[in-house]
Amino acid sequence: MKRFTKSFTQQEPISETAVERAVAVMRSGRLHRYNIDPGEISEVAALEEEYAAFQGIRYCLACASGGYGMQVALRAAGVKPGDKVLANAYTLAPVPGAIHSIGGRAVLVEIDDHYHIDLGDLGRKAEASGARILLLSHMRGHIADMDRLMAVCDKFGVTVIEDCAHTMGGRWRGTRSGNFGKVACFSTQTYKHINSGEGGFITTDDPELAARAVVLSGSYMLYGRNGAIPDEEVFHRVRLDVPNCSGRMDNLRAAILRPQLAALDEAVERWNARYDLLAEGFRAVPGLRVPARDPREHYVGSSIQFFAEGLRREAIPQFLENCAARGVELKWFGDAEPKGFTSRYDSWRYLGEQPDLPQTLAVLDKTCDMRVPLTFDLDDCRLIVEIVGEEVARLRSDQAA
Repeated sequence: MKRFTKSFTQQEPISETAVERAVAVMRSGRLHRYNIDPGEISEVAALEEEYAAFQGIRYCLACASGGYGMQVALRAAGVKPGDKVLANAYTLAPVPGAIHSIGGRAVLVEIDDHYHIDLGDLGRKAEASGARILLLSHMRGHIADMDRLMAVCDKFGVTVIEDCAHTMGGRWRGTRSGNFGKVACFSTQTYKHINSGEGGFITTDDPELAARAVVLSGSYMLYGRNGAIPDEEVFHRVRLDVPNCSGRMDNLRAAILRPQLAALDEAVERWNARYDLLAEGFRAVPGLRVPARDPREHYVGSSIQFFAEGLRREAIPQFLENCAARGVELKWFGDAEPKGFTSRYDSWRYLGEQPDLPQTLAVLDKTCDMRVPLTFDLDDCRLIVEIVGEEVARLRSDQAA
């Protein structure tokens, strides 16, 4: 039997341009973002200007991680301890973790069978809970109908904070993901679309929210050294009322990210060539279903999800084990036991008692998930489809026997 031999967690090497820039920062010894000479622009400030331009938005803050960015965004948007915050139930643990960390109370919303937040349930939960913030996770790069979603939120007076950890570079009807809500958060953790190990961005067009976020990030009174920030008078209004919750990005990580950002749109096209081949291949496998993407969505195919509909639920762990034995690493979101980065909403017990979400559980019950690193080429993707298809057929044959 054929076996796949490449790693599902190996990213592309950092470019020589980025390595040289990082070495220059290390030789200077000035890694802290505010350790600059008068009139000098730090690597972090330059990155903030460049990312704001990339997003087509006014303000940008580079910070320590995407999860930290969500915490700052929630605080800057006015969430207080005890406030209810809507969030889709299909996401990763840093999203409910951000809500919990600032004392918020998560109100989890069902998802549909395309992995989007369910807009009917969103409206019902917004009305019943009185929550005025939605922390919307574009989970695994699936962008909902943002026109309809924003209409629901506008109807109930809900402010949207977008978690774009999986959609950096994606668009809905030509508008970049992150430019629909009041504020957006992005991640530059190793497995995201640009890689600094850890890191993130907050973007917004709201000047007061931007100023609050900068002070929250730990600017002290050095906020004037940030890039892509509002005017001094905005900071003067908020600077003494906002706590310092230090979580700055450093110049070393910014130096690594700037060349990657310049190449991001090209990387998106490379991801999508791999995703499209995998999706077509998996759709041809009896027993698998890959949900169709809306043509208005320009996605980033850095991972792929499919339903193992032709397998009994109890056979899915064996399916994953068989694929892993042949070098193909899949995850299962229907597993009640958290594994690695993957967990289901009912394992986040720190959120307190949550109502049953039968629709979400039904969707996740047979959802398999796979990373698509750019270290894979198209022939690698063909081999993965072949292996997965053979293992599905083997188990379906066993079920029929």
